[in-house]
Amino acid sequence: MGKLLLLLLLLTGCGREDKCELNPEVAKVPVTLRLERLERSFFQVKSTTDAGAFLAQHPLFANQYLQLRQYPSADALTPMLTRLATNADLQQLGSQAAAAFPEEQLQADLKRLFQHVRYYFPKFRVPPVNTFVSGLGLDPFSKDLFVNDSLMVLSLDFFVGPKAKYRPNAPEYILRRYTPAHLLPAAAQAISSKYNRRLPTNQTMLSEMVQYGKALYFVEKVLPCTQDSILIGFTAAELAGVEFNEGKIWAHFIEKKLLYNTAPFTIQKYVGERPSIPEIDKTCPGRVGAWVGWQIVRKYMAEHPQVTLPQLMAETDAQRILTASKYRPKRK
Repeated sequence: MGKLLLLLLLLTGCGREDKCELNPEVAKVPVTLRLERLERSFFQVKSTTDAGAFLAQHPLFANQYLQLRQYPSADALTPMLTRLATNADLQQLGSQAAAAFPEEQLQADLKRLFQHVRYYFPKFRVPPVNTFVSGLGLDPFSKDLFVNDSLMVLSLDFFVGPKAKYRPNAPEYILRRYTPAHLLPAAAQAISSKYNRRLPTNQTMLSEMVQYGKALYFVEKVLPCTQDSILIGFTAAELAGVEFNEGKIWAHFIEKKLLYNTAPFTIQKYVGERPSIPEIDKTCPGRVGAWVGWQIVRKYMAEHPQVTLPQLMAETDAQRILTASKYRPKRK
């Protein structure tokens, strides 16, 4: 099977990048992007007084990303910020992040992403974007992404890639999604949660799969030139494998009567973070349930071209999507 997968990789590639053509209508969508590289002023901090001034100059960032209001006062946070800003290793990582994300390219990529979002959702309000070097989760406020209606924070140090001086404390199958190419898909998926409606109760395996599938379809539409392997976070070999074995994977869900299973532990085995899903095959990558959900949604949208992206994201009936998709992949 290994030789067959290699042949498939050579013949089909792993994404849509080569055949991508941007919709000229998207380029006409007006977007005002406010991007501020906060890591630059952050690394100018030399004392707790400087750290206090940094917080005062960036109140939205301080309150929402750093969660300043959870502290008795700014004085409780400034020593931690000062230690981070003056850490030589973190400064070196900051330099690597600056090289990995040149401002002009990041501006262009973010603008294109927001234009696509506003093309499908004209009322979407583009939040100000702050970049930061957070310390890779070494402090309580550190996180890779923060996105809400009023602010987006991108912690670039998480996404520098395998050549970074330091990397996030995560297993390899998660680490491979922390590269420059994965930054925008992660941001787009966070944005998708604003529109991705779901029923609050009675979650089944199928509803979780379709929920993830809708999110991935959203990301696919707003980042149309990004390879599928990057969008889902699989290696090229893993993607070729699940595509070739799609019928076998679907048969597993049917034969094991998993689609309407409501046990959270069982559901997470197929849609949650795992290096592999040996219940299907030792080579089957984790989160394959999300990938199958994506294929169901793709088939549904292909069968119903009149359905808009906002209508898809508002649909909460996973069974309706599955039935109307006519999704029935065959074993090969």
